[in-house]
Parts: sequence; structure tokens; C-alpha cells
Amino acid sequence: MATVTRDTLLRKPFNDFRNYPYGFSRSGDFSIRESDALLHYGCLVTAMLNGEFVPETAEDKALLAVAKGEQTAETAVEKAWAKYQARINRPKVGSMYGRSKVVDDDSDFDSSTADDDLVVED
Repeated sequence: MATVTRDTLLRKPFNDFRNYPYGFSRSGDFSIRESDALLHYGCLVTAMLNGEFVPETAEDKALLAVAKGEQTAETAVEKAWAKYQARINRPKVGSMYGRSKVVDDDSDFDSSTADDDLVVED
């Protein structure tokens, strides 16, 4: 198995096709700089969070602490990651009309004129 290094993780572009199928830059949620930071540093942060990569530099350690929520974001990359986490973990809204599906309501149906009561004369 290949060893995971910081350089390979920084060269690999980060995509979240589940939440952002058209990319970060086309979503409207992030500025150009924020989407570039997520694209460039996203694989590094996810590898550190999953335990696949041990942080080597002070920048990596600070980024991991922000990703875990242990400290506040200070750099542009940290702020972009915090914003990304806030966006994907926000509560989902069903719709403006409510969450339940539409139910056929037969309350305006007059039961006194049911099909069984109809008489057809020849």
C-alpha cells in the first residue's frame, strides 16, 4: 500500500459530490477563494480526521484542531473548512408546505349517493 504524504494529499482535489454535485465554486455557498481552499486542502483535512495521516506541521495541527472544533478558525483555509462543515451539517428543511406527503381526503364525498344505491332502469 502506498504511503500517504502531505504533498500527495495537497495535489489531490477534494470533491463532495453528495452535497455539492457541481462543485464548490458553482454552489453559490462559497467565494472563489473559499472554494479553492476546500479543493486544495480538503483531502488533507479528511485524511487527518479519518486518522490516515498524522499532522506534521503546526499548520496541520491547527487545521485539525479547527476541524474537530477544539479551537476557532483563524486562517482562510480554517474558515473555509468551518463554513463547509456548517453548511453540510445544517438541519434539512422539508419544504415550505410541510414535511408530510399529500393524502387523498375523501371528506367532501357524499356517502349517501354511493354506487350501490344507484338503480339503472332499462
